[in-house]
Amino acid sequence: MAVLPRLSALLLLLVLVACGGPRPQIGTVPAPGPTTCVPFARELSGVALFGDARTWWAQSAGRYDRSQRPAIGSVLVFKPTRAMSSGHVAVVTQVVRAREIRVAHANWASGREKGVVLRDQQIIDVSPRNDWTQVQVWFAPGAHLGRTVWNTWGFITAPDRPGEREIARAIPVAARVAATTRPGQQPSARNTSR
Repeated sequence: MAVLPRLSALLLLLVLVACGGPRPQIGTVPAPGPTTCVPFARELSGVALFGDARTWWAQSAGRYDRSQRPAIGSVLVFKPTRAMSSGHVAVVTQVVRAREIRVAHANWASGREKGVVLRDQQIIDVSPRNDWTQVQVWFAPGAHLGRTVWNTWGFITAPDRPGEREIARAIPVAARVAATTRPGQQPSARNTSR
């Protein structure tokens, strides 16, 4: 009989300790400073394109494979919007199901999360034709799937795209390199990170 009150007290103590501490930022990747999506995606995927993310789809024509199907290591290219005028790029780290992937990307959030590299973030395809032209993206600061529907062009894939294990190991390296890469500068560690 005395075991049950002790067990209940211990359980309550564990819950209070867990709730009282700082909440970890699940999915963030340490980097020496803020970064943007383009140098991070370039470093991680091997898709050697420069300029704003909104230009990547056009730049990739004839240079890289492009498709409406995700593959590990491919880059999902978001169309620009009024709020996101430069567009956005994210690298596929896992294909969960036909309409669900996980990505690593930089600078998705705003406020104190701006410039942060996130990994294993959920993206789901909500396009009417199941062609990944409209997606919803995990919103890390709120810890929920975002309600906004984002328009995308599709996926760009480098010929020597990394596998799932390679990409997982390369994410911290890509975050460091991207945070120290100036606009227009050639990436330095891509070929040695895998």
